[in-house]
This record gives sequence, C-alpha cells and structure tokens, in this order.
Amino acid sequence: MIEELFGNVLNLQWQQVVMWAIGALLIWLAIKKEMEPSLLLPMGFGAILVNLPMSGAVTQLIDGVEEIGPIDVLFNAGIANELFPLLLFVGIGAMIDFTPLLANPKMMIFGAAAQFGIFFTLCVATLLGFDVKDAASIGIIGAADGPTAIVVANMFQSNYLGAIVVVAYSYMALVPVVQPFVIRHITTKHERLIRMSYADRPVSKTTRILFPIVIMIVAGLVAPRSVSLIGFLMFGNLIRECGVLDGLSDTAQKDLANLITLFLGLTVATKMQAASFLNPQTLLILLLGLVAFTFDTVGGVVVAKVYNLFAKTKINPMIGAAGISAFPMSARVINKMGLEEDNQNFLLMHAVGINVSGQIASVIAGGMIMTLFA
Repeated sequence: MIEELFGNVLNLQWQQVVMWAIGALLIWLAIKKEMEPSLLLPMGFGAILVNLPMSGAVTQLIDGVEEIGPIDVLFNAGIANELFPLLLFVGIGAMIDFTPLLANPKMMIFGAAAQFGIFFTLCVATLLGFDVKDAASIGIIGAADGPTAIVVANMFQSNYLGAIVVVAYSYMALVPVVQPFVIRHITTKHERLIRMSYADRPVSKTTRILFPIVIMIVAGLVAPRSVSLIGFLMFGNLIRECGVLDGLSDTAQKDLANLITLFLGLTVATKMQAASFLNPQTLLILLLGLVAFTFDTVGGVVVAKVYNLFAKTKINPMIGAAGISAFPMSARVINKMGLEEDNQNFLLMHAVGINVSGQIASVIAGGMIMTLFA
C-alpha cells in the first residue's frame, strides 16, 4: 500500500526539480515584482504541474496505453490552431486608442523602424546554427508581442515554442529595465532634453472607424499571412470605436483578455516539460531575446536621430524606442525617462502614437516572416 502511494517519488528526476525552480521563479516574479502576473503566474504554476513525475495533466504512455492529458487538450484546442492568441488580439485591439497616431501619422515611421531587431536576430540565430524556421520563430521575440510570437512559432512548428514564449513575455515584463539602459547609451544628454509640445488635433469618428478596416485591407495585400492576426486586432478596435458596442468592448478588454491570458499561460506550459526545455538552446534563446529587444530599441532611436538631421522641428529621439509592441508599457517608460531629464517635458502622447504603430508593425512583420519562410 505504501509503495503504491509513494512509489512515484522514485520516478522524480533532477531535471524536473529544476523546472519546479523555474516555475517558482515565474510565480515569484508575478506576485512579488508584479511582472505580467496574469501570464507569468499561470505559466509558472503550469511549469510545475507538467513536470510532476507521471503527471496526469499531460499525455502519458501508461502500460502501453496513451492517456491524453487536459493541458494537451487545451493546447490542441487553443494554441495549435492559434485560437487563443487570436481571441487575445480582439481584447488588445479593444484596449488600443489609435487617436494619437491618427493625429500624427508620421509616427508610423518609428513603429516600423523598431522592428529592426526581429530581422537582425533572425540572421544572428541562423548564423548560430538554428534551422531557418526556428531562427524566424526566435527573431519574432523582438516583436515584443506574445500572441504574435506564439502564432509564428506554432505555424513553423518550432521545437522551442515553450522557450520562445517564456522569453518573449519575460522580456516584455523587463521593458522598464532593458529600454532605459539601452537608450541612455545611444543618446546624449542634450538629445534626451529635447522638448516636444503636443497639439491635440481632433480626429473624426469616421476616421477612427475606417482606420482599422483600411489597415486590415492594406496589411492583407502586403503580408497576407498576417491577416488573421491584424484582422482580429483591428476587429477589437472597431468594437471600441463604433460606439454602439460599449458593453462588448468592455468585456473584450477585461473579461475576455484576462480569461484567455490565463488559459494561454497555463496551456503553454505543456511545452515546458524538462525533457524538451532544459537544453543549451534554451539559454541561447534567452540571450537572443535580449539581442532582439535591444536592437528593436536601437532601431527606433537611431531612425529618430536620423530624422532630426533633416527636420526643422526636432523630436526627442527617445520616443523612437516606443515603437516596440509592448503596449502601453514602453510609452510609459519613455514618458518617465523624459520627466526624469526635465520635469516639464511630457512625451506620453507622442510615445503612445509610436507605441500603437509598433503594435501594427510587429504583426505585419510577423506576417512577412511567415510569408517569406513558409
């Protein structure tokens, strides 16, 4: 009787204990540091759950019979077919206000520039020996957009889906640490002190309604494989802007987004089993993720500096860094840095305009990568 109750302890491997520690770290970051708690908490719990010996949560072969685990069922139902990321994009789209971008459309230049890290990291990963599709999946970490990373890695059936998702969301949570460090090393004190006034230009309701529809059509023509992602994102925004579905907009922003994020984090854990997660490539992906985020930030700032060479009215180059897709975190970081340099320099609205353009650009970049390497 005792052997039947406790015999499974003998099946425990040290690699599984290491994954418990990783899961505990994610839970600690979620609770103590409040870093993406809605995702890191279920992801950390799931990492422990799937690494229990003979865990009934994942598919196991017992006495020659395959027993399907509920986490694998959720994975096949929500991630393998891209359902969870797409539904999450509806909620994200409903949260985004594109008015600052529509009031100053040139900000889209910097949103596009901040995707440089994606393609740079893709090249680096290829040179380091990753298969081109795995390299493309790793490069998309630079999009700073979890759902896009999941869709691209899953579409390419990357062997490193779990590591890619963990790294992507971890660095998204570390934006307030990574970006200020990079920005201070590539800008001068004088550049960081450049003041920018903000003229609140009215944007008509018709423009706000047409914008998501037009973006969906343009993206579909340029990068057809991005249509599902950009389409669900723009549909969520249309719900927000149409003015007749306020109840659904609130539901999409809060209940839908939170619930999908919860299941997403728990389900991704099926790819965090010790046998496939603990390898040198995972550590390399962690480093490449940092490279992707760093060069995304560099790309946005450098293009802003180049813009200043020709512009009569100078812009603060720090706002270019907001072109990564971590919305609205990156915009808040840039605004905070501006106030630290000059307590009367409010960069938030400029940074938000670039931040939301980065959301669009990252999805289109993901679609282009899927089209190029499919």
